[in-house]
Amino acid sequence: MNVRRAAADRLAKTELGRRIVGEQRFRMVLTAALGFLLNLLYALYHGVLGVIGMSVWFITMCAYYTVLGTMRLSAVLCERRGGAAASDDTEYFVMKLSGVLLVLLSLVLAAVNYISLSQNITAKYGEITMITIAAYTFYKITMAVIRAVRQRKNPSPLLAVIRTISYAEVAASVLTLQRSMLVSFGAIDSAKVRLMNALTGAGICLFVLMLGIFMTIRGIKKG
Repeated sequence: MNVRRAAADRLAKTELGRRIVGEQRFRMVLTAALGFLLNLLYALYHGVLGVIGMSVWFITMCAYYTVLGTMRLSAVLCERRGGAAASDDTEYFVMKLSGVLLVLLSLVLAAVNYISLSQNITAKYGEITMITIAAYTFYKITMAVIRAVRQRKNPSPLLAVIRTISYAEVAASVLTLQRSMLVSFGAIDSAKVRLMNALTGAGICLFVLMLGIFMTIRGIKKG
């Protein structure tokens, strides 16, 4: 605890550090900005591979990261334009836009799942790598739950959008984790693996679709 307090005190000596330590909204938007940069890099990476190799799989993954990054970018631009004084109308517009993009994302995820099943595309990793990926995925799940609990009484539509985007990304990560674990660790029959991946993929796509519909309806009603 003392180490954590000392690190926070040291960070608070700068203007940026003070905002990171003291402003929950700023931390969330900063996280969204970093997430956008990562999504952009992944989109470019998969897009280049898709064009060079004429691969539908990589192009679809490029579309997935592009949609995810666009949602995060809209949240960051909303904050940059209005800051703490951003109007509720602006934030609810971002909520409606992100809701529509989440619906689109569910369709892209469905395409990703279909291509991976039809072409049997699954990444197989070593034991240590697989454990690391699993640990990081469960870390993301834990952080999403913690944010949901801590911010359950925060009325900000923008923060609700950022949280919902993270829920969708975590859900997709769970599907990717399952696919990789089944081929890396399991000795399950290939037909059962396909069935499990198909069912989980359908559930994840439905979950993201419902998130998008819920956000769109809420944005229309409140905006």
